[in-house]
Amino acid sequence: MGIDFYRIRGWTLNRLPALAAGAFCIALAGVALFASTLAAPEPVEAASELPKGTYLGVATCGGTTCHGRQEADGEIVRQDEIMRWQEESTPGGAHSRAFRVLKEPRSIAIAKRLGIKDAASSQQCLGCHATPAARKGPRFQLGDGVGCEACHGASSEWISAHYAVGANHAKNVSLGLTPLENPKVRASNCLDCHFGSAKSGQFVDHRIMAAGHPRISFELDLFSTLQQHHDEDVDYVRRKGRTNSVRFWAVGQSMALERSLNLFSKPALATEGIFPEFYFYDCHSCHRRIYDETTARPTSVNNPGRPIPEGMPPYNDENMIMLSAAIRVAAPDLAGQFDARSKAFHTAMAKGRKPALEAAARLRQTAVTLADRFSRASFGKDQTFRIMETIAGEAISPRFTDYEGSVQAVMAIDTLLNGLVNSGQVSNAAATSLRGQINTAYTAVDDPNSYQPLKFRRALGSAVRTIRALR
Repeated sequence: MGIDFYRIRGWTLNRLPALAAGAFCIALAGVALFASTLAAPEPVEAASELPKGTYLGVATCGGTTCHGRQEADGEIVRQDEIMRWQEESTPGGAHSRAFRVLKEPRSIAIAKRLGIKDAASSQQCLGCHATPAARKGPRFQLGDGVGCEACHGASSEWISAHYAVGANHAKNVSLGLTPLENPKVRASNCLDCHFGSAKSGQFVDHRIMAAGHPRISFELDLFSTLQQHHDEDVDYVRRKGRTNSVRFWAVGQSMALERSLNLFSKPALATEGIFPEFYFYDCHSCHRRIYDETTARPTSVNNPGRPIPEGMPPYNDENMIMLSAAIRVAAPDLAGQFDARSKAFHTAMAKGRKPALEAAARLRQTAVTLADRFSRASFGKDQTFRIMETIAGEAISPRFTDYEGSVQAVMAIDTLLNGLVNSGQVSNAAATSLRGQINTAYTAVDDPNSYQPLKFRRALGSAVRTIRALR
């Protein structure tokens, strides 16, 4: 479930410029093995006879006239999408590897600790390590992992329509194709596995992480880039509009907070016996060394955004911190409300579950409002720079006291800068110096066990002057 953030860190700095067709030659052996499962598209009459909502499988998309080519020479779309999806050497192949990793030593060990006989056949794992298909067509294969339809939707209704003469995106969507160009739709879809949901097998709780599962870390625009298999050319813009990376980032932060508070409100997920479900709390607040010497001093750092009693596990507020920066720039009329409701929620956590749920509902309402507002915002160059400066500057730096929030901060600066570069508002050459400072900030969060709040603040703060110069 999800990608190990530390394995992909180096890919973020240049938005994966090496993902040209030539970069995939080392995967040809894997392509050859997979090619035997590919075939021409599902016949129109066969697909139409299946129940609505049937998942037809990756092979249905893999014909050489569709998405199964070995070169990106398609007239409308690249047509090498399957090869990019299964590329072994990049994070872009993570979805195709998702099922296979369940049979690797680490997964076997995790399953054993959890009392699971076989991870590759357990719904507790398959909810995210395979396409969550309720209805399966004859070509659907569990071993395909997270396939095309996990993101694009069950294809039985739209498979034939989307390649027909005169096809258009609006019609495909009306038939069930998931409109991933919509940031709210994409965020909701991705968050199910990369953050968690109440659906079967889609919640990596504290027990699963304690058994050895990687910590969940997600940022919508960054992870979208890592998985991107399309070119945003003139044709794409005509059909779906131009992607605004900052909009995706802001909507992703809003919906991640909404999802977190939604899951927290469900008793079955929020408690584990007599204990609270620690998934919702900041890992670093507990996972620190214990000092018993007479000269020992507390290792925690006061966080002005979390008015909670000393020693109380704080709710993970990584998305709240990022939103506090975005709101100041893009929705200043909601800044006061969001700040007040965030603090009220933290305060209520010390009073009991009922007041915490009431405060969570109010904060969640604000998060929903922000997602709607941000999904319509233009986020131009000046706004983007101001958000970056707010994140890296002194305004919210005192809130970077724990690991998760700091990780979100450095991913945010990275994804916002690259959004400016990709849109042509900042040149690659001009961005070079800031990328170096971003890399330094990544180093400061490279190892959660050696994370130091003040060191990270200095690393991120060094970027402020460069951001102002670029602005």
